[in-house]
This record gives sequence, structure tokens and C-alpha cells, in this order.
Amino acid sequence: MTGADGDTGAPPRPVPSPRRPSDPPPRPSDPDSWRGIATDPDADRSRAEDSDPTAVARLRARSRVLLRNLLRPHRWRLAAAVALLLSQNAAGMAGPYLVMLGIDRAIAPLRAGNPGPLVGIAAAFAVAAAVEYAARRGFLVLSARIGQAVLLDLRQRVYGKFLRLSVAFHERYTSGRMVSRLTSDLDSIGELAGGGIDSLVLAALSILSVAVILLWLDPPLAAVTLLAFPLLYWLSRWFARASAAAYRRTRETIALVIVHVVESMRGIRAVQAFRREPRNQRIFAAVSDDYRRASLRAFRLIATYSPGIKVIGNVTVAVVLCYGGWRVLDGHTEIGVLAAFLLYLRRFFEPMQELSQFYNSLQSATAALEKLAGVLDERPAVPEPARPVPLPAGRAPGAVTFRSVTFGYRPDAPILTGLDLDIPAGQTVALIGPTGAGKSTIAKLLARFHDPVAGEVLLDGVDVRDVADAELRRALVLVTQETHLFGGTVAENIRFGRPDADDAAVQAAARAIGAHDFIAALPEGYATQVQRRGGRLSAGQRQLVAFARAFLADPAVLILDEATSSLDVPTERAVQHALGTILRDRTALVIAHRLSTVEIADRVVVLEAGRIVEDGPPAELVAADGRYAALHRQWRDSLV
Repeated sequence: MTGADGDTGAPPRPVPSPRRPSDPPPRPSDPDSWRGIATDPDADRSRAEDSDPTAVARLRARSRVLLRNLLRPHRWRLAAAVALLLSQNAAGMAGPYLVMLGIDRAIAPLRAGNPGPLVGIAAAFAVAAAVEYAARRGFLVLSARIGQAVLLDLRQRVYGKFLRLSVAFHERYTSGRMVSRLTSDLDSIGELAGGGIDSLVLAALSILSVAVILLWLDPPLAAVTLLAFPLLYWLSRWFARASAAAYRRTRETIALVIVHVVESMRGIRAVQAFRREPRNQRIFAAVSDDYRRASLRAFRLIATYSPGIKVIGNVTVAVVLCYGGWRVLDGHTEIGVLAAFLLYLRRFFEPMQELSQFYNSLQSATAALEKLAGVLDERPAVPEPARPVPLPAGRAPGAVTFRSVTFGYRPDAPILTGLDLDIPAGQTVALIGPTGAGKSTIAKLLARFHDPVAGEVLLDGVDVRDVADAELRRALVLVTQETHLFGGTVAENIRFGRPDADDAAVQAAARAIGAHDFIAALPEGYATQVQRRGGRLSAGQRQLVAFARAFLADPAVLILDEATSSLDVPTERAVQHALGTILRDRTALVIAHRLSTVEIADRVVVLEAGRIVEDGPPAELVAADGRYAALHRQWRDSLV
């Protein structure tokens, strides 16, 4: 986001030549290539982290810390869920053992006419099945409650963090990437919490339980089974490492898809006006193809791991069957033990195959949690002061001082160098100068969207870095040419400046700046819905609503950054009269190219290359025949 004077500190991008729909797809070196448009520094940084083991370890560590913080309020519910899961696992493990007892202990009595042991084993089987059902049902209900509570907490934390992060963060972190964090990433975690976590945990419990039971049932047969463990360990280790990177890459690529969709739809008027639909379609096809290839990579890993586990399992079962059969014939084990061993062995390998099916959800959710943890760990460029200093009371508020201020958006390209500027309380100062002179930068520093590299910005003698954000926002309001209206009524958008204002105060603010007449003429007056981003109102009407919002907020300092640039001449003249009311008894900083707006100022400051070259009342500067006088003559000539 840049100001009206384009103070970005970066050279302008070359304008690419237009393409026809029949043109070939863009090459990576092409300035119109999707790689130069659909990516951002955060995506590049994420790819760099994936190739750095230390960075990957740091990502995982902070995601584990976040997970512990999210789960801490639910520890008693988690304990109950673990107990239910253990009960389910124990009930499930009882089945093969009861089969063994039925074969080795109940068949002989049944032949002798005693069905009691078999009936008892069957009843135990039914009890085990009922316990398994009840435990699983209870676990699913409880885990769903925990999962939804954690998702709600995480969603609110991330959204709140986005709201609190400084403007500098939002200037580099695209809105599409924010949407991806709050939708796609949270959906991945929700999918795991809703259907995969119980299968993953239960599979792990089954594998551990079966391993212990096999050693207890028949150590020689278990020793034969252990021969498969090195292969299982190697295959699982390879899959864990490869899939972690693969699923992290899928999170990045789907984020790029969302980024491009959001940016294209936000700029749909420009896309259609410049006939750029084919170009945007090619970009979308490229980022979508990247997502497809990343997803295919993840599925190929599953296609290797899952059949590999099955092959190892089948070979192991065949070897155990042959060796166990020989032991039964040799009298070293019972047939019921062999049957139970084979059933348990099946329960050992089947969960491992299930793990491969749910591991994609686990890895996808893990990658998403890492991204969200990164957002929550983001440190604001303009942090809230640890010990806020209150603004002084008891005197006219709004005195502004820039003391030896140096600032640049890049370290090697300063915009302001040693700027000194004093604005007494209640004075209206107009900042003028060529594009890139530093006008909007001064406004951003005063509003503390950025902090100076050197020097101080003072409000009523207090460094704005020491003022609490809430108090600074009450004392200072910035109105730009990029007016944003929220979905809702006209009255609600005006009341945005002071939520507790009643209808009479809202209408008084609108009357003061000359917006009441056009609002009253709307179909439902102040209750008219402005629609998305104020689309129902013209640019000039939106700006008038923004003026009413600022007037209602009643700040000590008002900054108008090209705030009248979108108004037509008749509306601007009406606003000129209203500005006299708005600016009365408050400090004002007016940034404008239109000198008709500048004429209302008590004082004009002319900037060039981040330095003050002229400073004084408008009439004196016109008489001095300097830079402002030249601009004034050009403006007067343009009116003829």
C-alpha cells in the first residue's frame, strides 16, 4: 500500500507489452510471467526454510508450542478422550485372544457336551464389542468438541493477529495469503481433527499393543516377525521425511492459487478494462498446475508407501504361517495360538496401511499449523509500547513535531533525511511537492504505520512510539483517497468513527461536511446498504462518507492524504466549505496536488526529495515567487 505521492522507495516496474490469446505461454524469464506476479517474499522465504534443516526444526518447534497452548485449556477432556481410546483399543485387542481361547479351551468341552466355556467366551466377545462401540462413540463426540473448540480458538487468534499487525506487514503479506491462512490451512487442521486423528492414534496404539501381545503369545514366532521391522522402519522413515516436504509444498501452492484468485477478483475491473483475461487465465493455469504437480508428488509417495507395507505384511504373514504350522505339527505351540497370532499380525499391518492413508491429512495439517504458527509469531514492525505514556491533558491538544527524522522503505533508499517540522496545535498545514517527495511518508510516520529509522515524531511532546495504540488512534485520524466502506448501511459506515454515536450525531456529522442531502436522497436514506466496498455509491459520495466518519470521530489531529482527489469540481467546492468546519479547533495535515484544497491552509510546506524547501503562509509564498508561486501560477492558468 502506498500513499498518494507514491513513496514506496522502489523503482517503477516496466509495463509489459499486451498479449493476444494466441500468444504462447509465458516463459520464466518473461516479465509477464506468472512467477513474477503470483509469488511473494513470504513464499520465497518458505521455500528457503524447507531447504534449511535448522529452519524446518524451528518451524516444527513453534508449531508444537502453539499446539500445546491450544490444547492446555482442554487437558481434562483430553485425558478423558485418551481413557476412552485406551478402552476401545483394549476391547478391540480382546477379539483374537478370545478366538484363541475358543479354539484351544472351548472346543474340547463342547465335544464332551459342555457348551458353557464356548457360551462364556461368546458373551465376553459381545461385551468387548459393546465396550468398543461405546468407547469409540464417546471418543468421537468428545474429540469433536475439543477439535471444534481448538479450531475456534485458533481462528480467532490468527484473525486477531492480522488485525493487530502493523501496516508494514500488510503491505508485504498479500490478502490472498491471509485468506489461505484462515480458510485452506484451518480446513486442513479441521479435516484431521474431524476424521483422522482418532484413526492415527488408534493405529499407533494397535501397532504397539499387537507388538507386545505377539511377544507374549509366542516369542519364536514374534522373532520371525521382527525380521520385517528393519524394512518397515526404513520405509516409514523415508515416507515421513519425503511427505513432510511434499505436503508443506502443497500448502504453499494452494496458497498461491488463492492469492491469484483473490487479487484477480479484487481487480476485475482493471482485468476486463485492459482485456487481460487471457493473461490472468494463463497465470491461474500455471499456479494451478504447480498445485497439481505438488499434489501428485504427495500421492506418489502414498502410492509407494502403502503397497510397500502391504507387500512386507503379506510376506511376513506367509513366513509366519509356514513356520507356525511347523511348530503346531511339532507340538511346540497350539493351533489357537497360531490363529490368534495371525489375526493379531493382520491387526499389526493393517493400521500401518491406514496410517499411509491418514498421513497425508496429518502432514497437511502439520504444514498448515506451521504456517499459522509463523503468523502468530510474527513480530509487529511498530510494536505496542511496553510502558505507554499518556498524552498530556489540560492544554490544546494536537501539537506535532518531527525532530531530525530519517526514514526509508528500504535501507539503501531514504525518503526523508533529517526532517525537522513543527506544527502548533490547531494549525492547518498543507504539504505539497512532486511525486515521491515524501508527503505521504510524513503522514504514515505521524499515524505510526511505520517508525522512523532515526529521529522522533512527537505528538504533544510525547514520542508516538511511547503512546498506546488505542490512545493514538483516538487522537489522530487519517483520511486517504482510497476510501474503504464496509458492508452495511450508510449510517453504520459513518458510525465506524465512533461506534457509540446515536443517529442524531451521525446526521449532524453528515450535515457538517455536506453529505446529508445526497444521503437523504438515497432509497432508504441513512439505512441504505452501501453494498460490497461501497459499490452503490460514487467515488465522491464514498469520500464524503469518509469525511463524515472522520468528523464524528472528532480527533485532535486530522490527516487528509489526497482526500479530495476523487471529488468532482462541484462536490469539491462544497467540501471546501465543509472543511472549514471540520478543521476548526484541530491540527490538520493536508496533502494535496489540487491547490484549491491548499488555499484553506494556514501554512504551506513545499517538499522536494524528502526535504523542506519552502515554508510559510500561502499568500507570502505566492509573493515570494518561489516554487509554490510557480505551482500556483500553473494552477491559475489551468482554470482559464
